[in-house]
Amino acid sequence: MNGNYQTPPVVKNLIIINVLVYMATSLLPVGGLIERYCALWVGMPFFHAYQFVTYMFLHADFEHIFFNMFALWMFGRQLEWRFGQRRFLVYYMVCGVGAALIQASIAWAMGQPMTLVGASGAVMGLLLAFGVLYPDAVIMLLIPPVPIKAKWFVAIYAAIELLLGWRGAGNVAHFAHVGGMLWGLALLWWWRRRGLIRF
Repeated sequence: MNGNYQTPPVVKNLIIINVLVYMATSLLPVGGLIERYCALWVGMPFFHAYQFVTYMFLHADFEHIFFNMFALWMFGRQLEWRFGQRRFLVYYMVCGVGAALIQASIAWAMGQPMTLVGASGAVMGLLLAFGVLYPDAVIMLLIPPVPIKAKWFVAIYAAIELLLGWRGAGNVAHFAHVGGMLWGLALLWWWRRRGLIRF
C-alpha cells in the first residue's frame, strides 16, 4: 500500500464538488431547483437521463454527506494512487452510474417511484475495490470498535446490504449500494483481463 497520506487531486476535487453542491442545496434559495433538476427522479415527471450522473453529487443531510466523503477520502486515496487519476475517475463514475441503473431498474420493475441522491453507490464501489486489491488490510470499525480484514468487511457488508434491500428495510437505496459493488467488480475483472491491473 502507498504510504503517501496526501489527498490526490481527483479525490480532493470530488469532495470539494460534493461539499459545494451540498452547501448550495442547503443554504441558497435555488437549492430546491438544484434538487429538482439534479436528483434522480425514478418514475416521476422530473426525470431526465443526465440525472444518472448528477444524483451522486447531491446529499440528503449532513450525516449523509459526511460519511460518504469520509469513505471517499479513506479508500479513494489509495485507489487513485494505484489506478492513476483518469482510471480512478472512470471507476468512480461507472460505479455511481451503475448503482443508479440497478436501483432504478428495480424501482421500475416494482412500480415504485423514488428519488435517489448521494454518492453511496460510487463509494461502495471504492470499498469493493479496496477489499479486492488489499484483502488483508485491516479496517478498524467504529461500532463495535474491532479490527477486521478488508475482504471480510466487504463480504459481510455486501451480504447485509443485499438482505436489507430484499426486505425493503428503511429509506435507504440498498440495491444501489450492492449495484455499485457489482459494477466495480465487473470493471476490475475487465481491466484484469486486459492486463491493465493486477491482483
